[in-house]
Amino acid sequence: MNRTELVFATAIILFIAFGLGWFACWILNRLSRVTQADMGELEKMARDLHEAEETRDEAIRYMETREAELANQLNQSQAEQRAAMDGLREARHEAEELRAYIERMSQR
Repeated sequence: MNRTELVFATAIILFIAFGLGWFACWILNRLSRVTQADMGELEKMARDLHEAEETRDEAIRYMETREAELANQLNQSQAEQRAAMDGLREARHEAEELRAYIERMSQR
């Protein structure tokens, strides 16, 4: 095999390798291509996901607001209960004092 034949054989082998590489790339590209319908579906899914996240954030804000309102109402109710219990305790004490006073007066 002389030098010219070696150059032609190498050129043919390189050309065949290039052709096979190009063909493999074309096949791979053809099989993994994203169609317009797929892109539309992906965009719709992205919009739906965005809307769902906004709805979730809105629900979280509402729940936090509602929780704060309920905690405030609970604190107010507990304060009112303490005040009522103190008032009841004072009224019982006063009633006991009046009973004791009446008994003392009736014994005289």
